[in-house]
Amino acid sequence: MSKEVGLYFGTFNPIHIGHLAIANHIVEHTTLEELWLVVTPHNPFKEKKTLLADNHRYQMVQIAVEDYPKLKASNIEFGMPQPNYTVNTLIYLNEKYPDYQFNLIMGEDNLQYFHKWKNYEEILNNYNIYVYPRIYSNKKEAKLINHDKVNKVNAPIMEISSTFIRNAIKNKKNIKPFFPCKVWEYMDEMNFYK
Repeated sequence: MSKEVGLYFGTFNPIHIGHLAIANHIVEHTTLEELWLVVTPHNPFKEKKTLLADNHRYQMVQIAVEDYPKLKASNIEFGMPQPNYTVNTLIYLNEKYPDYQFNLIMGEDNLQYFHKWKNYEEILNNYNIYVYPRIYSNKKEAKLINHDKVNKVNAPIMEISSTFIRNAIKNKKNIKPFFPCKVWEYMDEMNFYK
């Protein structure tokens, strides 16, 4: 029997309680046995100049998940060509972990643009996708929402963005409650986003 693992890709710039709440909810309310938060060095749809160094973002994810036994930090994409595409990571992971059944985790807003991903049909044919609800502008039902491989998860809607957090820190706002304590301490000590 293969191990069911969810892959939650993101730049996690920085990781916050919204990410953790979604990840924990999905791993606790689906058939997934583990959920990996895969720190992406460079999302093809985002500018790299806004990103904190890869190792710092990975370190913060490691700190954030230490109290959650079913959540793992992953830096699997760090050694791969940039910008990275999910399909390449999935191929690599299947070779490295042949006994695992990998599943994708994504927000409903990402599903709306999933058809623009590299080799999206291959991903859709070979992997289950767990979709969590999001509030976003230009909201319309994603074409793929009723696909056999797409599972809509009834998760709490978390409207916290890393952009909001970075801007708040830059503007000297106290947003400590948005982080696990140790992540906040690490960020504060390193003067990140100030």
